[in-house]
Amino acid sequence: MITVKDSLRAAIRTIPDYPKPGILFRDITTLLGNPQAFRRAIDELVHPYAGTKIDKIAGIEARGFILGGAMAHQLSAGFIPIRKKGKLPHETVRIAYSLEYGLDEMEMHKDAVRPGEKVILVDDLIATGGTAEGATKLLRQMGADIVAACFVIDLPDLGGRRKLEALGVTVRTLIEYEGH
Repeated sequence: MITVKDSLRAAIRTIPDYPKPGILFRDITTLLGNPQAFRRAIDELVHPYAGTKIDKIAGIEARGFILGGAMAHQLSAGFIPIRKKGKLPHETVRIAYSLEYGLDEMEMHKDAVRPGEKVILVDDLIATGGTAEGATKLLRQMGADIVAACFVIDLPDLGGRRKLEALGVTVRTLIEYEGH
């Protein structure tokens, strides 16, 4: 019998030397294009929270929007887009966060979450954790109760999971890849 991890791993394309030499890019667009794998990934991500009151799913641009929208549907929750600076049309709150190559800013609508709402943060992959850490701080700044942060892929060698756990966030991932 094929395990969940094996079926998801088989649906993810690895692209060597992208975006720079030595990097193995884990491309989930092939998983998203495979109906069975996509369904299985979403089912696995939402399973621990089925029957739990989740108010919102917060998805990090851009693949987190795809996964988060499907998760929100499954959990009958609302959806919060967390975007790069300047992409949202209404009044926003913003936070700067660290990337491997510098700083960037992300934002969400000021009225996207109310204090005390239970939120799950989602993205396709956690690597160094800078983006997820920034999103966590942004959501907490607005009073969200972050139930968990969910990712299809974890790159544990880069330490992002540990960074979120140090903030008291429960991290759920479906598969791991060694290295970068």
